[in-house]
Amino acid sequence: MQKREAGKSAGSSTTPAKRGRPFGSTAAAAAAAAAAAAASSASFAAAGDANFAASLLGPSLHVPASFADQNNKRIVLALQSGLKSELTWALNTLTLLSFKEKDDLRRDSTALAKIPGLLDALLQVVDDWRDIAFPRDYTKLARVRTLGVNSVVTGFGNEFEATSGLDATSHPGHKSSYNMEASSGKKHQSIDWWFEDDGLFNLDEEGRAEKQQCAVAASNIIRNFSFMPDNETIMAQHRHCLETMFQCIEDQNTEDEELVTNALETVVNLALLLDLRIFSSSKPSFIAMTEKRAVQAIMGMLGSSVKAWHCAAAELLGRLIINPDNEPFLLPSAPEMYRRLVDLLSLPAVDAQAAAVGALYNLAEVNADCKVRLASERWAIDRLFKVVKTPHPVPDVCRKAAMILESLVSEPQNRHLLLAHESSFVEILMSDGRYSDTFARILYELTSRPNSKVSTARGVWGM
Repeated sequence: MQKREAGKSAGSSTTPAKRGRPFGSTAAAAAAAAAAAAASSASFAAAGDANFAASLLGPSLHVPASFADQNNKRIVLALQSGLKSELTWALNTLTLLSFKEKDDLRRDSTALAKIPGLLDALLQVVDDWRDIAFPRDYTKLARVRTLGVNSVVTGFGNEFEATSGLDATSHPGHKSSYNMEASSGKKHQSIDWWFEDDGLFNLDEEGRAEKQQCAVAASNIIRNFSFMPDNETIMAQHRHCLETMFQCIEDQNTEDEELVTNALETVVNLALLLDLRIFSSSKPSFIAMTEKRAVQAIMGMLGSSVKAWHCAAAELLGRLIINPDNEPFLLPSAPEMYRRLVDLLSLPAVDAQAAAVGALYNLAEVNADCKVRLASERWAIDRLFKVVKTPHPVPDVCRKAAMILESLVSEPQNRHLLLAHESSFVEILMSDGRYSDTFARILYELTSRPNSKVSTARGVWGM
């Protein structure tokens, strides 16, 4: 959100909504959100600049730093109310409070996860959608009630509309009552306000779509929360939050793509502080999530054909393995991990290679068995060497690939596999000064005699 000069007319063109902008981010929706916030004593200010490029035009709202402190209770109650207008206002407000553009001049940030009940209220919005996000074939069919069909107000809400719309042949005894209802428009108009009121979510397709949009917006806010350092510890120790995020990741094939992406990015941001043992802890559990299911969900994302998903999953594995407490849950899937990460090294996408190298760099340092498994993986050494040899936009990726090879050669069982590439290592040693020290140590380990205990044996490439 860019700070614009006050007093200039707002742009008339609209830009498509993007992640991080307010929920329903069009000009009309932003104006409605601003009006709702103003009505609730929130001092939002919106202005436009006609000189900006068309790609920069869009809503620009400034939120005071004290807004969250003054309205935290109302935001939580609005999320819990289930009313469309209140829920939309709360989601718009939280999106603005939790998101910052890279060039945003505001330095203040509110640790929104510390507001009592806010994170649980957002998770409830996601859970409400997931409770109804199953195939329609498994839904219970509505049972038409015939009690009180002769009266204008039946007490059964929309059920009266369902019975009045039936064919007269199905209920021949009520034919006169339908004709009377059609002729008396004034009586029917007196209850139209209840059916036309949009304050509540319906259970039809339109209501399901609205619930889905709210869940996506709530997951986007939770994702934005995870970028704030003040929120990381609280969210990483919040079992309900982790269970909901992993359940969304687990249902990648049936769940909304943006909801899955937001959940995956949230877990990636919290991975350095995440302990998988939380799923078997004494903290209250809302979803039957276990450590094994969580790892299987990550492996499912790692095997996905979507580049953003398998790259994020590789980065997530590389961060989780840093915590020694997560090793017992991740190492049983190590062979599958190595196979898929080596496959990612062969992809032309540089970000996929970077994610795979980062994960392998941490996995290779766990224990000797991991080094042996990785070296014995087909094409692993060859593809790591190609990453080093091929110029990469991020030089640190090539450096880590070279250090993985150095870590593998430290195991005596791997030396015969690396000796096949000795001439290639010599070529890099002589031609590339950036990694000459690393490959000199690799060649030294390959040609030295490790059984000598008297003195360090000097090989052909020794110092």
